[in-house]
Amino acid sequence: MLTERQHKLLNYLREYQNEKGYSPSFEEMRLALGLKSKSGIHNLLSALQERGFIRKLNNRARAIDVLRPDMTPIKTIGKYIDHDINPNKNIQIPLMGTIAAGTPIEAIADESSFIDVPPHMVTRGHYFALEVSGDSMVYAGIMDGDTVIIKKIDYANRGDIVVALVNREEATLKYFYPEYNRITLRAANPRHADQHYQPGQVEIQGKLHALLRQY
Repeated sequence: MLTERQHKLLNYLREYQNEKGYSPSFEEMRLALGLKSKSGIHNLLSALQERGFIRKLNNRARAIDVLRPDMTPIKTIGKYIDHDINPNKNIQIPLMGTIAAGTPIEAIADESSFIDVPPHMVTRGHYFALEVSGDSMVYAGIMDGDTVIIKKIDYANRGDIVVALVNREEATLKYFYPEYNRITLRAANPRHADQHYQPGQVEIQGKLHALLRQY
């Protein structure tokens, strides 16, 4: 997922190149985004390159390839929980649909229904729930039919269980293992092979926070 400023820079690069046929200077980018220093532009470009949206060509002035010019920010999903939680009242969070614990399936849907969550299961932040389909995470204690509570976040540490959006089309629940030139999404079931993607193909939608199970 791109931040608002990253998305603004990406759009500026695309529009500038379409009009003039080459990339803007760092000073032009700085002025366009209203930043105080060029170091902020360097950081934004590095973030865009790490996510696979652009490619910087070394030893060439104004040489930036826009690889994915048609991306728009994903809307903020979930419900924001503040620090003033009533310990005696359940909290309603949106149930966004079904998430695959197996082969990636249809991406997260719009909010359509809500579930009640005990207040001790959440802290401050954005949350949403998904129903699990599949058996690839059974050895992590996540069974087919469980409901997972996801904290909305766009980064993760190595080994975290995340909701990963693949190619902005399919979502899956897996262990997250970033490597130098690829991202591995790993099941908690040896029957399921690792899934390997380029960094720009995978976006973190959230991290596993809690689990609900009905018997």
